[in-house]
Amino acid sequence: MKVIDVTKVATEVFDIEANAILRLKKSLGPDFDKAIDLMYNCKGRVIITGMGKSGLIGKKIAATLTSTGTPSYFLHPAESTHGDSGIITRDDLVIAISNSGETQELLNLLPLIKRFGVPIIAMTGNMNSTLAKAGECVLDVSVEREACPLGKAPTASTTATLAMGDALAVCLLEKRGFTEEDFLIYHPGGALGKGIKFHVEDLMMSDKDRKLPLAHEDMKFTDLIQLISDCKLGMAMIVDQSGRLSGMLTDGDIRRTILKYHDITNLLAKDVMTVNPKTMVKDDFAAKALHLMEKYSITTLPVVDDDNKPIGVVHIHDILKAGVV
Repeated sequence: MKVIDVTKVATEVFDIEANAILRLKKSLGPDFDKAIDLMYNCKGRVIITGMGKSGLIGKKIAATLTSTGTPSYFLHPAESTHGDSGIITRDDLVIAISNSGETQELLNLLPLIKRFGVPIIAMTGNMNSTLAKAGECVLDVSVEREACPLGKAPTASTTATLAMGDALAVCLLEKRGFTEEDFLIYHPGGALGKGIKFHVEDLMMSDKDRKLPLAHEDMKFTDLIQLISDCKLGMAMIVDQSGRLSGMLTDGDIRRTILKYHDITNLLAKDVMTVNPKTMVKDDFAAKALHLMEKYSITTLPVVDDDNKPIGVVHIHDILKAGVV
């Protein structure tokens, strides 16, 4: 058995594949822009096709596109000539993947695609290949060398192709204005699905459940401390004369205020509150509330109505207890 330095070999693999991805930047230009426009304006589905390892990467690209708002389907090129090509309609678009650009099973599919007038985005490592010449636009996924020391096993080339597919998907996601809520809708199963199973209204505490920590702007700071202690939520919602939320005070704010002021006797809620706090509405997804809490390192969020009047509080413990992640 040959003795090797596995750390050295693995590091070389990482370096080769990382460089392959970085080289993709040169592929960004008119053809990449055209590919995004073609996919964005496609009225049907994006059909991905490729043989062997390219096909496996194509399946992943199709799955990523579908889950981020671009309906996609993987078509095996060998099966396409035995009836599966019927899946292609005139409203579709095809992304054909072949590192050599001369994969025969893929080339056999080209006449049918052309007959339907379906645009082709060629993803290849050979810009002079038959596939490249057949494409409306060509995405160059060529690599300097494979990570395989024999130069035979698709390694860096499949990594580059996968990264190109991710770039297409993310650009389309941004162009479509795809939101976190949209993503959750496309992932209704498992832990992700719980993000759309529960809305804030399902998990929030309202005045029907317990006394809410509500205080007017003119409440004395010392009384506010007592209110927060009594309500046991670690916070108080501050409202103005019309009952609209104007601020919030937390346990952390109390500590900072005591350290800042020598005399807190005459302080009012409006003097020490955090103005314009983050809020939720009852129809928001619970996952959105959790995301906001994690982003800003907070544990509770006021829930307000359309008039910005507090109607409840949602706590991170209740969200996590419900299984939302």
